[in-house]
Amino acid sequence: MAERTQPTVGMTVYAEDGRELGTVRGFDEDGFFVTTREGLAGLSVEHERAGHEFGEAELVWRCSDCGEVGELDDLPDSCPNCGAQREALYYWTED
Repeated sequence: MAERTQPTVGMTVYAEDGRELGTVRGFDEDGFFVTTREGLAGLSVEHERAGHEFGEAELVWRCSDCGEVGELDDLPDSCPNCGAQREALYYWTED
């Protein structure tokens, strides 16, 4: 049996059969989010909102511990508001 490690942001995850699922992009109380497309294009507002009618939206990061949000270009190593580690930060679309 392979050694199991805790997932981290940016880690590639695989199904039990070895098939690549995608890259970890954030966490919440239920587990973690995985993007199945390469780079930020897979996390774009258009991708997140495909098939829905919404107003303008912006892709940002959000802290799962305190709800703080910030610019995606400035993804910090920890939440500047509560100090949560980077693993608590995930991609979020904000209207």
